[in-house]
Order: sequence, then structure tokens, then C-alpha cells
Amino acid sequence: MNGRDIGDFSERVRQSFSRQGAMSMLGAELTRVEPAMVEIELPFDPKLTQQHGFLHAGVISAALDTACTYAAYGVIEPDVSILTIEFKVNMMSPGRGDRFLFRGEITKPGSTIIVADGRAYAIGDGPAKLIASMTGTMMVIRGREDVIE
Repeated sequence: MNGRDIGDFSERVRQSFSRQGAMSMLGAELTRVEPAMVEIELPFDPKLTQQHGFLHAGVISAALDTACTYAAYGVIEPDVSILTIEFKVNMMSPGRGDRFLFRGEITKPGSTIIVADGRAYAIGDGPAKLIASMTGTMMVIRGREDVIE
């Protein structure tokens, strides 16, 4: 996408995702990893709902942020890392479904700042339903041993 050597980003993403306590606690799975696009799936769990029984907005936001951040790994060099510096989430429909799909895609790669868009879908009876969208900004981290994978 940007001509840089990204190395084996897919394996890097999978290894990093396996160390994420938050995603593990939520029961999330990394289901698709492609250059500049990542998908995460999550089964419905009543422990992840808000007071009306819908998937909590915080859970949706966390999964979208994670999908977008890992999508950024597909456009960076193997010796750098990514941290989210800003995001905005729009909730479009209640989080009601048997499963949820969170897709992050890179909108604008860059050497310092990367912009990504995310979409969250509820999956149940019938077609998948768009429940949220996100735009996020990630910063490329260089020379920081404490945040490099």
C-alpha cells in the first residue's frame, strides 16, 4: 500500500493479539488479517451488555479500536509500533445479535500518522446489520523499546 517493507505483519498481528488481555476477556477472536484490513469477531455474551441488554458501547469501541490499530500494522515497518491517539465512534443501531463483526481498514497510511475507519456489524437472523462506525488516528512509534512488539 505504501511501498514500505512491512515484513510478516500477519504473524506479528496474530502474536500481538494473543497478548491482549482485554480482547481475551471479551471473548474476541481475530478472524481475518490482510494488508491494511483486519476483522475481529465476538460472540454475544450477556456479561458484555448494558442495562437494556444491548452490546455495550464501550465493548464496541474497544473492538473497533483494536481492529483499526491492527489494520495499521499492515502499512508499517516491522521495527515500529502503533498507538491510538484519537477516535470517534458513531453508534447507529442497538448492538443486538448472536455475533458481532468489527472491521478496521486503513483510509490514509502515513509515516507518522495513520487514519483508519472501522465498521461494526451485528450478525443474527438475516443480513448483517451496521451498528457502529469509527474513525481513528494512530501514531507510529519509533525508538521506544517499551512499546515495540
